[in-house]
Amino acid sequence: MRILHTADWHVGRTIRGRSRVTEHEAVLAEVTAIAGAHDVDLVLVAGDVFDTAAPSPDAERVVYRALVELAAVAPVVVVAGNHDSPPRLAAVSPLLAANRVTVAATLARPQEGGVVDLTSGGVPVRVALLPFLSQRAIVRADDLLNLDADQHAGQYAARSSAVIGALAASFTPDAVNLVVAHLFVTGATVGGGERSAHTVFDYAVPGTALPSSAHYVALGHLHRTQRVPAACPAWYSGSPLQLDFGETANASAVLLVDAEPGTPATVRSEALTAGRRLRTLQGTLGQLEAQAGTTGTDHLRVLVESDARAGLAEQVREWFPDAVEVVTRGAEVTRPIDVERLGRSPSELFAEYLADRGATDERVSALFAELLDEASAADGA
Repeated sequence: MRILHTADWHVGRTIRGRSRVTEHEAVLAEVTAIAGAHDVDLVLVAGDVFDTAAPSPDAERVVYRALVELAAVAPVVVVAGNHDSPPRLAAVSPLLAANRVTVAATLARPQEGGVVDLTSGGVPVRVALLPFLSQRAIVRADDLLNLDADQHAGQYAARSSAVIGALAASFTPDAVNLVVAHLFVTGATVGGGERSAHTVFDYAVPGTALPSSAHYVALGHLHRTQRVPAACPAWYSGSPLQLDFGETANASAVLLVDAEPGTPATVRSEALTAGRRLRTLQGTLGQLEAQAGTTGTDHLRVLVESDARAGLAEQVREWFPDAVEVVTRGAEVTRPIDVERLGRSPSELFAEYLADRGATDERVSALFAELLDEASAADGA
């Protein structure tokens, strides 16, 4: 069977206040076209379909249409990521199920939806579903799966490993066994635009937690396409768009996976070309002026080697209309005040608030992310 693996769409993400909805529409249409062109039998979406827990109507339209269009090619399985709202996804899951889209919004026992069984070409397929687990949720996960007392190690990695083991316990050698998980695997390389509070400290899970009985592990959470060290093929598909200027080195792609019982899966990357790339320009005013008109439609961050002065940012934007950020040496980012906050997530704004005050602390960011998750869940309950 052939599987298409994608993740981390982050629909609703803006770039310094500018909408990227049309880019997301284009790239998700490209993903669907790839699925059709390669006759895939199953689509795995490993979380963070939305950028925030309270997405806009436009973002919801783009995501749900993309899922339904993918399901017209092959059945789709989705797990919730740390940016998604589990109650919101659970609310629409019956409608999506009617269109061949299975959604795992929260962790469930294997016999109650935590493992789904499918058939492809007469071959049984078993998919273990691991949505993102917060530090608080992992304690409830232990109870939910009735793990033994000696498995209550009190640490995120140990408990996550036990949960994965419980989900994979039903894997059989005559089936194609798959895991879809939204988590941070130790040793993987961050893409540059992830929520840092969920890729540090106790959120790392070792590759040894991924079961050797799995033919393939479809990972989401990190935005760079990469394989991780594990006893089975385990990959992050990466994001279909470059989402932040820390990701300019990332090459957007989906993964095509061929699997059959008894042999490890083979994986190849299929490049995505839709959407606008992100680029950073740096130089003196003279050097920058010489590059005017050469940057196509790229979203630009421009670093100006000059002291700040009135009108400088406006001059740069005349040369580069697609500049979303202009920075001068020793100066803060210059962009319209009424635009810079528009459409940005609470986590982005809080991180900027801390940075402006020289109070950057990952522990504070982690606590804020936890509180935001709890507030979003309560709001959607």
